[in-house]
Amino acid sequence: MTKAIRAKMNAKLQSWKETLKPYSRPSRRRSIWQLANSIVPYLGLWYLAYRLLDVSYWATVGASVLAAGFLVRIFIIAHDCGHGSFFRSRKANAFWGGITSFMPFLPYHAWRHEHAVHHAHSGNLDRRGMGDIETLTVKEYVSRTRWERFRYRAYRHPVVMLVIGPLYTFLISYRFWPSRATRRVKMSVMRTNAALAIMVVAMTMMIGVKAFVLVQLPILLVSGAAGIWLFYVQHQFEGVYWERNEKWDFVEQSLKGSSYYKLPRVLQWFSGNIGFHHIHHLSAKVPNYYLEKCQKEIAAFHRVKAITLLSSLKSLSFRLWDEEKRKLVGFAVADAMLRSQAEAAR
Repeated sequence: MTKAIRAKMNAKLQSWKETLKPYSRPSRRRSIWQLANSIVPYLGLWYLAYRLLDVSYWATVGASVLAAGFLVRIFIIAHDCGHGSFFRSRKANAFWGGITSFMPFLPYHAWRHEHAVHHAHSGNLDRRGMGDIETLTVKEYVSRTRWERFRYRAYRHPVVMLVIGPLYTFLISYRFWPSRATRRVKMSVMRTNAALAIMVVAMTMMIGVKAFVLVQLPILLVSGAAGIWLFYVQHQFEGVYWERNEKWDFVEQSLKGSSYYKLPRVLQWFSGNIGFHHIHHLSAKVPNYYLEKCQKEIAAFHRVKAITLLSSLKSLSFRLWDEEKRKLVGFAVADAMLRSQAEAAR
């Protein structure tokens, strides 16, 4: 990429930053209210789910599912704190980010670092691997061994991704720090693990192991599945942008590589407006409660194609990136290529 093209890209990004700057000032009042209307109902529903164990486990599951919705909303608060967009104060963001990330069992600084890498490289084919859904190109998939292809197919299966994956991610994966982790990330993981151990021991002593698991497990499963699905569909949809590093453009990635997921109002509320993901990637400094305002008031966003709840289901069929056709495809394309290679080798 020439210096002239890079300068043009930087100028475009700077222009967008200026456009979104008026929306990037957190409101202390709105942030405190969001904390209250997310955490208080969540804790209340958790207790209700526990009390309903004496009535019917299906009633407990119902309360747990509703609590899971609030936990997704709590995670969005942690997400905003991680970007420094929920409060103006860095200390307030760190404090509340730590609390709200702990509730879904996440180490705040470890997750924050991983997510920052995602924002810096999303849609860049040469910088995949941290904070994103593993996505191979067709050629990469075909070049792998049978075992590696099987592993990848299993990883991308909806049952693994939305059922097994969330439990593994929130209960196991984040209990360890990645290789080459900084001291801050390591301490974040250790502090979270210690706090979780204390919380679990205290809860099981008060209500018993069985009751704790029967309430907490469905909450983690449903909220985790919802969270991973949101993250998946935000970057795995028809018409998505992927590019090699030498041509990768931050603004193009934001507007074309991050979806505008137009959800029903109630789901938009529970998901903390994260469906306006194209705006969020353009400027992570915009608090979640101003994203819809940006969408309505900035004309350029009106041209971004929305994905609905129904149309988003098509994303389940996308498995690989076809560099020649420049689009996401299913395994059928790669399977046909493998058959062709096998016949040519005979």
